[in-house]
Amino acid sequence: MKYAIIQAYEGTHSISMMCRVMGVNRGGYYSWRDRAPSPRSERRKQMEAQIKETYEAFEARYGARRIARELNELGFNCSTNYVAGIMKEESLKARNGKGFNYRHQNLSMVNVSDNLLWRNFKANAPNQKWTSDITYIWVEDQWIYLATVMDLYSRRIVGWSLDRTMTEELTKRALDDALNRRNVEPGLILHSDRGVQYRAQKYIDFATSNGLQLSMSRKGNCWDNAPMESFFSRLKVELIYAKNYRSVQEAKTGIFEYIEIFYNRKRRHSANDNLSPVVFEERAALAA
Repeated sequence: MKYAIIQAYEGTHSISMMCRVMGVNRGGYYSWRDRAPSPRSERRKQMEAQIKETYEAFEARYGARRIARELNELGFNCSTNYVAGIMKEESLKARNGKGFNYRHQNLSMVNVSDNLLWRNFKANAPNQKWTSDITYIWVEDQWIYLATVMDLYSRRIVGWSLDRTMTEELTKRALDDALNRRNVEPGLILHSDRGVQYRAQKYIDFATSNGLQLSMSRKGNCWDNAPMESFFSRLKVELIYAKNYRSVQEAKTGIFEYIEIFYNRKRRHSANDNLSPVVFEERAALAA
């Protein structure tokens, strides 16, 4: 408690003076202030962001029970009580009567593109429609983030990137990976949700400079990006939950093997007449 009070007034009063007045050791305060966040606090920080974004996405229509259901569908395991506790702390209330006071949080919807797909996930050839997204993966004591790009023609993962931070650089690297692997013609549709990483100006400029048409899901509608949500669900069930990786490098190696060797080249996909994405593309090319 004393350390927290000192931290609150940093920049206003001398740390040495405050430590002396509060009767604490200055070295102890610095150790407390600079300590690494615990896995529990890191998870809570991530869940707070997800809950706020879901609350905003559904325009305060959903309470804790429905928000918990949405998050569990997306792979964020949480209970209704856990969500309710965070919502109470953040003064988030559903539109259900007394005490309701809805204020937009800091989720400005700038740089939002039209939904060009409208759940039409079929493509007649490679590199006509791509979709992209980010997922969270817990490794030992931290979150890492996987951004992927999928070609909807074959459901092949054509680009991906893994990092400890979730920024527009992560999504840009995944897209750059895809562009380096595929021969892209101007007009290709690149779909995503409305995440801030996909609305970042640097990402948008990079995509449009390569002739891509940006498309975005409707607010709070995960089904507008169902193929990618399905892929992330398989990845976590078939790999992440089973392996329980203990280091980032282990996770990166496992994800590489899963995407590049198993999923793209071996795993049969119902959308491809039960052929793997690579085999489906190769047979289609031979038949053309």
